[in-house]
Amino acid sequence: MKPSNVPAALFLADGSRFDGFGLGVDGTALGEAVFYTGMTGYEEALTDPSYAGQILTFTYPMIGNYGISGVVAQYRRACVAGAVIKQIAHRPSHYLSRETLASWLDAQGVPALIGADTRAITIALREHGTIWAALAVGEAALRGAERRLSEFVRHADTKALVPSVTTAQRFVAGSEGSYRVVLIDCGVKRAILERLEALGAQVTVLPYDATAGDVLENDPHAVVISPGPGDPTDLGDTVDVLRELIGRTPLFGVCLGHQLLALACGGTTYKLPYGHRGGNQPVMDHAAGEVLITAHNHGYAVDAASLPDTLVPTMTNLNDGTNEGFRHRTLPIAAVQFHPEASPGPFDARRIFAQWLSELPSR
Repeated sequence: MKPSNVPAALFLADGSRFDGFGLGVDGTALGEAVFYTGMTGYEEALTDPSYAGQILTFTYPMIGNYGISGVVAQYRRACVAGAVIKQIAHRPSHYLSRETLASWLDAQGVPALIGADTRAITIALREHGTIWAALAVGEAALRGAERRLSEFVRHADTKALVPSVTTAQRFVAGSEGSYRVVLIDCGVKRAILERLEALGAQVTVLPYDATAGDVLENDPHAVVISPGPGDPTDLGDTVDVLRELIGRTPLFGVCLGHQLLALACGGTTYKLPYGHRGGNQPVMDHAAGEVLITAHNHGYAVDAASLPDTLVPTMTNLNDGTNEGFRHRTLPIAAVQFHPEASPGPFDARRIFAQWLSELPSR
């Protein structure tokens, strides 16, 4: 795909506008404007269900230089609402590359803004925080963007995001192994399933709205609550199910799953000003006495001060002091806010899944 001269712009709900050019897809994307700080991992980020409904700005200036492989995709399609890139590589170089990022975004129907001042956008989001936005490509879309954004903001929420990326029906990943794990799918990444399978788990994946009976009828050794997009308080029914499961099966939450488990145990959550998205978040593991560099993708956090006495905070983000993990004092319940599987990101925390599985109660 050749460079485009189609006008495009990102409109923020505070009135800011950032101009550039579009790729092949004309139209308007509406959602939260957020930024991602990783230098690589764009294929994983664009297909990460936790980015559903978001317009993703890449802070690194050159994106697409190793193309799209399809090998590292975390979902069957792009999950972002739109993408903002300073400079896109039209001639990628990598032995696994199957197509350019530009052609893939076009085929996926993802509107993209190229050539905008991504530093200025990132600064705006750092100062203002996550904000509703419209990404418009093409003259017709530009003319109606501000009106559409104004209408969107009046009713915007995140309630439809998890339903848009959860599995429609139960399925099993992996062959019979040492552990039977049920995973409640709020937007699981492929790498989480692969990591659990590699550790000897057969994973039964259930949709986010599964009942406690649905979970327990699979006779699991343990239950994982996956990452996913949006506000954890949108999933009140899922929180109620987790509350029913407490004391009946081991539970482990990741990212959104961490927040949902905290709510089920009596804690509260809150929205971060601009979230954590990237592969360079330093986390103190208090039990191990070491710092892990971790992968994050979330806009909400657990209020550490709200955790009941039954929960022990286990990890802390060294950038802003937010809670990164907890465990139950007497029950096999634990959770982490970051992504142990990375994809993209460093492998410092990859031991977390193996450690959790090894500590499951014998049966």
